[in-house]
Amino acid sequence: MSAFLQALSFWDWLALGTVLLIFEVFGAGGYLLWIGLAAICVGVLAFLVPSLAWEVQLLLFGLLSLLTALYWWRRQRSAIRASDQPNLNLRGRELIGKTFVVHQAIVNGRGRIKVADGVWIAKGADAPEGARVRVVGQEGAILLVENLD
Repeated sequence: MSAFLQALSFWDWLALGTVLLIFEVFGAGGYLLWIGLAAICVGVLAFLVPSLAWEVQLLLFGLLSLLTALYWWRRQRSAIRASDQPNLNLRGRELIGKTFVVHQAIVNGRGRIKVADGVWIAKGADAPEGARVRVVGQEGAILLVENLD
């Protein structure tokens, strides 16, 4: 192993960088892109300075890999922004505060309410069919309601 490390050339770094870039194509989320570019940078540096010791090459590769991965992570975190539709795909939350009609009487705290073209399970005080209720919360797929009548 030490013979390989002592004979480490710029071709080895370029090959490693190419392999990492190929793996990135298969969906690594951007991290292998930056590590592959770090390997290519070390390969270019090894070409420009042929007397560069293998220890320095490995240290540079590790440092550049760490710095580029950190850069990518920070860039990804800063790209996250608040949605202008925070309740998208949270249908129950967007129903809170709205008024609906009881579709199936609420008996012993459970029944069904009509929401647009669908029916949701409702939990709340007993209410007859046709009564108006307001959604005040949500427990999973069950809407918590209060009577308006």
